[in-house]
Amino acid sequence: MKKLLILGAGTAGTMMANKLHKALDKEEWEITIVDQFKTHYYQPGFLFIPFNIYTKQDVIKPKSNFFPAGIKVIYNSIHKIVGDENKVLLQGGQVLQYDYLIIATGAQTRPDETPGLKDKLWYKSIFDFYTIEGAVALQDYFKHFEGGKLVMCIAELPYKCPVAPIEFVCLAEAFFTKKGIRDKVDITYVTPMSGAFTKPVASKMLGDLLAEKNIKVVADFYLERVDNDKKTIVAYDEREIEFDVLTVVPTNMGDEMILRSGLGDDLNFVHTNKHTLQSEKYKNIFVLGDAANLPTSKAGSVAHFASEILFENLMSAIEGRPLMAKFDGHANCYIETGYGKGALIDFNYATEPLPGTFPLPGIGPFGLLKNTKINHYGKILFRWIYWHILLKGKEMPIEADMTMAGKKRI
Repeated sequence: MKKLLILGAGTAGTMMANKLHKALDKEEWEITIVDQFKTHYYQPGFLFIPFNIYTKQDVIKPKSNFFPAGIKVIYNSIHKIVGDENKVLLQGGQVLQYDYLIIATGAQTRPDETPGLKDKLWYKSIFDFYTIEGAVALQDYFKHFEGGKLVMCIAELPYKCPVAPIEFVCLAEAFFTKKGIRDKVDITYVTPMSGAFTKPVASKMLGDLLAEKNIKVVADFYLERVDNDKKTIVAYDEREIEFDVLTVVPTNMGDEMILRSGLGDDLNFVHTNKHTLQSEKYKNIFVLGDAANLPTSKAGSVAHFASEILFENLMSAIEGRPLMAKFDGHANCYIETGYGKGALIDFNYATEPLPGTFPLPGIGPFGLLKNTKINHYGKILFRWIYWHILLKGKEMPIEADMTMAGKKRI
């Protein structure tokens, strides 16, 4: 029997398990998925926990809920991929052989990479909201916060969900306004980018939005260390910014087993062909989601769109056909902006976010680079779509390739 092995049972791995289980002959193929954790997290929901919009229970479910019947599930840590021998070594000595391998081990936050970040103020005055622990700790902190300097700092690129820090400061502004203490809270958004976002048109729109909310933007700030005694963040050029409470996007890295396997870059993201999603080193290894070093956003939408391409190319490889499907870097992100409104951006490798309508040209109902209530509803609705459609590998009414229909060039 032929063996398909999937490493990682997050968004990307679970989608592929469901898609391939439907497509491959069950008498010819054994599908195995490996993950060390049994709990699935709806990571976009972490953002809402500090502001009491979601609870912890809203964002967690057992991973087993989303695996198709008949696949083999192994809960264990992965030690190493031995690509020359088509095998994976698990902790404890178990060895798994494969004919085809999908790496979907994601990205993880690494606060230990920044001196002083995970020190005596960690989860006291310094928080992340990219982990369930950090989001809940920040929720508890905000219950007693009465004002001061709130700094949102991005440590390094790339990181998961690039718009989340912008959403965080927008939600914080609305949250403190509702509490009646907005005039006592100074909010600063600190980024290594040259503006609020990486792409010029979106950066201007989002920068203007933050300015309207009286949120200061400090650009080109490359975090070098955190001074816990002075309560400052320090850049490599020695600029310092004071904080009373610091929220941070720590350095994001791929799984350490990628380093041990010799498959990744200096951040442990797998060297991946950005169009075919094939490993640059082995033809029978494919990579999906945040684990890949693709030059586009590390976001759930990218994993979703890329999964369509990976599926086509993997089936082509299995059947001995050339890999014809090409991923264009399509990303689509709702941006929660507070007060029941949201924005939306849609872009790919070649095209930056542009204004227009989505998904239907001239109709929408969602507006690109517009701050509207309907976009907010799209963001909220997505949680249901995620649990009931996306993870289960069902078809979505949005093409994997980005379209220019409905967009307006500036």
